[in-house]
Amino acid sequence: MNTIFRKSMLSVAGLAFAGGVFAGPIAAHAATPAVDAKPVAVTVQSAAQKPQGDQSRISLNDEQSANVKAIIAATKKAGLPERAAVISIATSLQESKLENLGHLGDMNDHDSLGLFQQRPSSGWGTPEQITDPAYSTTAFLKGLKQVDGWQDMPLTDAAQTVQVSAYPDAYAQWEQQATDLVGQHWNS
Repeated sequence: MNTIFRKSMLSVAGLAFAGGVFAGPIAAHAATPAVDAKPVAVTVQSAAQKPQGDQSRISLNDEQSANVKAIIAATKKAGLPERAAVISIATSLQESKLENLGHLGDMNDHDSLGLFQQRPSSGWGTPEQITDPAYSTTAFLKGLKQVDGWQDMPLTDAAQTVQVSAYPDAYAQWEQQATDLVGQHWNS
């Protein structure tokens, strides 16, 4: 259950209880007829699903679009919701601009490879595995599933908890484009 929704419902229940404690004895003596009350649905939009800060956007080539589709396919195969695909795509946009990067020599961050700049030396897999979009996405999603409450936290916090980047706030700038890409390709 959504944490914000649960807290809202607990607050409403607490107010109802407090109202019953204070108004109950007085109301018990009143001769007013009972009211047929029906539950009211409460809609709470999670703040974690709204893009944070200034947003960036890039045009995608065929390779990048194919990688978006591969991330979405891996997310669906893992049985995870669209939000997981949004976090994955935003992370890949930040880490590699959705390009499946091999070893970049001196420009490389240690031994980071692939869409998510995962490191073989950190246990993400072999270089061949990490440069396979389906494998690297599945590895990222495995890490994401281990983050308690990832569904409700800001995208940048969820991504950073998995990636442990030197630039933890950088993921947020890609949330709108990632959301748009998932919306465009999720059902295609």
